[in-house]
Amino acid sequence: MTPNKTIPSETPQSELHPLLPFLPENARLLMLGSFPPKKSRWSMDFFYPNLQNDMWRIFGSIFFGDKFHFLTPDRKRFEKDMIEKFLREKGVALSDTATEVIRLKDNASDKYLEVVATIDLEQMLSSLPACEAIVVTGQKAMDTILKLIETKEPAVGDFSQFTFAGRTMKLFRMPSSSRAYPKPLEEKADIYAQMFRMLKMIE
Repeated sequence: MTPNKTIPSETPQSELHPLLPFLPENARLLMLGSFPPKKSRWSMDFFYPNLQNDMWRIFGSIFFGDKFHFLTPDRKRFEKDMIEKFLREKGVALSDTATEVIRLKDNASDKYLEVVATIDLEQMLSSLPACEAIVVTGQKAMDTILKLIETKEPAVGDFSQFTFAGRTMKLFRMPSSSRAYPKPLEEKADIYAQMFRMLKMIE
């Protein structure tokens, strides 16, 4: 009688989110992405860590007129301490919509992320008493957040209003900061700047 053989599983393993949410108590805006890329792509231990992701260049362009503001002098890493200090001063919180995912392909594309578990949005917002708006930065994040709140999906660059846990808030949909999203950095920065003006975070 031939013994049973264990067939190796080809099912991808799930990943837990490697970062704690960044939640300054004074935050007026909560930014939600989907999930970080694999650590081999990180240039710092913080949100939007991939050097090829333009989020911190967008912030540098808007607030300092310099897309390289949050990069080290050799432009090979982002300055985590500088970013955190700025976000605390400006009142911006960061997290992702997913706390556990399965990567259906070995890359950083949201398209191949299967969300296993999401954030507890009510608990998160309870620690952000001044928060008046949420911004999602990609379609996967939007699809996930719409399962947690009741509102219509806004167009890219626009917002919808919703009520959650007794609070009336705005949900913004901004362009992805990934270079796979087909807009020049300057155009993305202009769209983000409109949101910050609406929230009176810039003039």
